[in-house]
Amino acid sequence: MSYVKPADLVTAMVDAGRSKVFLTTRETLVRAFMGGAILALAAAFAVTVSVRTENPLAGAILFPVGFILLYLMGFDLLTGVFTLVPLAWLDRAPGVTWPAMLRNWGLVFVGNFAGAFLVAVLMAIYFTFGFSSEPDAVGQAIGTIGEGRTVGYADHGAAGMLTLFVRGVLCNWMVSTGVAAAMISKSVMGKVITMWMPIMLFFYMGFEHSIVNMFLFPSGLLLGADFTVSDYLLWNEIPTVVGNLVGGFTFVGLTLYLAHGRRGGTAGAPSAPASPDLEKELVH
Repeated sequence: MSYVKPADLVTAMVDAGRSKVFLTTRETLVRAFMGGAILALAAAFAVTVSVRTENPLAGAILFPVGFILLYLMGFDLLTGVFTLVPLAWLDRAPGVTWPAMLRNWGLVFVGNFAGAFLVAVLMAIYFTFGFSSEPDAVGQAIGTIGEGRTVGYADHGAAGMLTLFVRGVLCNWMVSTGVAAAMISKSVMGKVITMWMPIMLFFYMGFEHSIVNMFLFPSGLLLGADFTVSDYLLWNEIPTVVGNLVGGFTFVGLTLYLAHGRRGGTAGAPSAPASPDLEKELVH
């Protein structure tokens, strides 16, 4: 059967989290770089569709293409490892320690940012004919997003910061549901359909995704938007990362583990290090 039952799903998630800890630095950075780059291209595509069709729903429907492609190819996002690696630590998988987990998160963050930033530079060139003219309508829309989601939050003070954090929580609740959905079916079509739904929801609702923002906000700055790097970090990226961590682990990883993990026998998993090909077998 192509459907993976919840108990087996949790086992697969724990195994995937454990395997990430044992990846080399090069493997982790390359997977994260490509994950950030592909998601950034999907974000540029979705904004382009939304602007040119004047229909934000059309952009949201098409945005999951990037997420699906990157996970089918075994690349990584910070939002995903925020959910999977802590599960392996919670399950007491051998070798999954706090330092190992933090190392994985740090490398994935760096790789995601590098990939997203490269796409931001390339798309800024695309939108401005190599910085020789004003940005087109899509470039202007990206700048507006950057301003609204930095100084727009700052204008509301503490209430704005709370809203930003909550949007980050809600975002990775959905995104990590998509990460889990990548393992809930053994067929490619099943994976595509189940990943598509929560990712479309998060994008249309305007929740805050740390990796998408690694593209949108540097793009806005390159295209002349009226906010600063410190605005971006303080009033978006840092609170979004924290919200993404809380949302993904609390509402997806932990809840699935508490509901199905021990019944699935994930506690006390075999002590051998994860196979380098484990993620390929999981298609994750």
